[in-house]
Amino acid sequence: MKCKLSAISLILFYLSLTSIFAQTVQWQEIHPGVWKGIVGKPDTYDLLKAADAEPSPTLQTLPKAAFPLHNTDISAEVKNGKTYLRFPLRKTEQLYGFGLNFQTIHQRGRIMQLHTDHYGKTDNGRTHAPVPFYVSSLGYGVFVNSAKYIDVYAGSAVRKDSKNPPEVQDRNTDKHWSAHPYSDAVEMLIPAEGVELYVFAGPKPVNVIERFNLLSGGGCLPPRWGLGFTQRVNRLYSDEQVKAEAKAFADRGFPLDFIGLEPGWQSKSYPCTFEWDKTRFPDPAKFVKEIDNVGIKINLWTNPYVSPDAEIYADMKPFTGSHTVWNGIVPDLSMPEAGKILFDQFEKQHVKIGISGYKIDEVDGYDSYVWPDVATFPSGHTAEQMRQTYGLLVQKYSYNMFRKNNRRTYGLVRASNAGGSSFPYVIYNDNYSHEDFITALINSGYAGVLWTPEVRASKTGEEWLRRFQTVCFSPMAMINAWASSTQPWTFPEVAGYVKEVALLRMQMMPYWYSTFAKYHYEGTPPFRGMSLEDGFGIDSKKEKTATNLEENPYEEAVLKEVKDQYMAGEYLLVAPLFTGQTSRKVILPKGKWYDFYSGKFVGDGEVITISPELSKIPVFVKDGGIIPMMPPLLHAPKAGEKVDLVVRYYGKKQSSSSRLYDDDGETFDYENNQFSWRELKVVSKNGVLRGSISHPEKGKPSTIGKVTWHFMSNY
Repeated sequence: MKCKLSAISLILFYLSLTSIFAQTVQWQEIHPGVWKGIVGKPDTYDLLKAADAEPSPTLQTLPKAAFPLHNTDISAEVKNGKTYLRFPLRKTEQLYGFGLNFQTIHQRGRIMQLHTDHYGKTDNGRTHAPVPFYVSSLGYGVFVNSAKYIDVYAGSAVRKDSKNPPEVQDRNTDKHWSAHPYSDAVEMLIPAEGVELYVFAGPKPVNVIERFNLLSGGGCLPPRWGLGFTQRVNRLYSDEQVKAEAKAFADRGFPLDFIGLEPGWQSKSYPCTFEWDKTRFPDPAKFVKEIDNVGIKINLWTNPYVSPDAEIYADMKPFTGSHTVWNGIVPDLSMPEAGKILFDQFEKQHVKIGISGYKIDEVDGYDSYVWPDVATFPSGHTAEQMRQTYGLLVQKYSYNMFRKNNRRTYGLVRASNAGGSSFPYVIYNDNYSHEDFITALINSGYAGVLWTPEVRASKTGEEWLRRFQTVCFSPMAMINAWASSTQPWTFPEVAGYVKEVALLRMQMMPYWYSTFAKYHYEGTPPFRGMSLEDGFGIDSKKEKTATNLEENPYEEAVLKEVKDQYMAGEYLLVAPLFTGQTSRKVILPKGKWYDFYSGKFVGDGEVITISPELSKIPVFVKDGGIIPMMPPLLHAPKAGEKVDLVVRYYGKKQSSSSRLYDDDGETFDYENNQFSWRELKVVSKNGVLRGSISHPEKGKPSTIGKVTWHFMSNY
């Protein structure tokens, strides 16, 4: 009997070895400040592979850094086909990221499942970009490269064997008792037998995000026209109605760079044929050329679900999933054969006649209509993996198509994920909360994606203007009038103010273009949260001690979630107002700050209360801020077109410098070194501030004409 028990025990022991694999992760520094670790046997298909992500060469030029965590505090275990991860978390840390959230900035203490879906008005991990990456306020980041749904416990659970257990409290007697005791770890559960991990060093949180973006090739570099203004017209407009819309913009002096056609341009949609409706667009090539001749591009709405009436249906069918969406077959875009069939059609019927880009809809979810998790795909990838990566796949194929034609694009998409930062697409959705839009804009900077707080319709002129102001300080300045047929002048009482901010968007194009170039080459998010700004925060020593918040309102403010102000580019702090607000508080980082419009000093590391006029969105500039601006053109400059600049300088700082990016603005020739950075410099000579710009490089693009300096804070 004793021998039998021993044999059984031995068998159970060996079985346990096959079902549990616990290890200390071995990290390899693959780029300066970027470490890769392998746990168990990772899936062969992951986010970076889906995106075909290639690291930016800039990564190798970054300074070396020490591994930012104690490896012994990181645990990984593979058990019963699942991977359990645990990363340390200190008491003083705050966490940011975990995808495109709409209501929360601080992620510590939250529980979520990262799952591609439409945002359902709850930050539970189901979102358009469920990026499995987080950044710590202590200056490090973690990325889990998995195309599976990931359960996250972001400092919300306490192990009984914790090295840093919370204090045991008695609710009966302790008035400070908390239902959420301190947790010393971020824990994740991945339904896979292993996973690929990355850790990023800082030293600052913004440096972590830069490294994360550069791992995927850097941020996108849109064409100049993509940073102008766009109007998406009614879904059933004809070619004549679109041309009339373009003429109305010109007649009224409103800028317009590209028009978006909604579903009615296709012969059938939901599911799609991807073919022109000849009743509304009898001669698509002629129409596109006529619109292009007046300086406007055309962007097409679509989704990837193929109608039985589409000419590519029979060819595509063998490369599609088991289930349909709106009775359309679902291309398995992880297979090159499916991507080629679909995007060869796009190239032949759209791009070759001059179409500039796409709005790719319905690739995010809603369980009731997207393919279910029981679906199968001919590639062998699971329905779950396809859902997590479908947004990446449609972006990749369309981007590569335009790249092959040496024409840059800029469009819209409903879903993305890690690995997609280099794709020139901006996320949008059907939610219409202005407040949520701004929170999402802030979170996009932590997630390596772009987001637009688009304008659709409004109940009042005030709401219309406030929404319009925010899109003009976002990645894409857009009205989406697919159902409302609204136009910038829909509310006559504020039409003048709307025109003013739309033209300001155009004036600021040199600043926006250089900001996106820094996103591309350096990974710096163009729009980002205040926690990433130097001087925003409190001293770590003070953070560990009790604070008299009545005496220190600044410390109270920065410890809270800041969801209604953000940084735009290197120098600008944007503090939008929402409908009904006539005043608001703004938290200024340490250092002198100036009003964008007047140049007047407004504060230094303090909380200010402002009561701005309706006509202007509050914007503040840090001391030494250099803002290059151009004339208020109605269309972005064409390739090679020279424009004069007025460079604004803010503050009294005695010296400052910035870099102005230049290329042809339309092609991929910058990848062949056809670009230049020119230095904008301000120095004080005999107490007088003077500005200069470096000479253009020989043989490089030069689209800058006369440069005039305007010292805003001298008046």
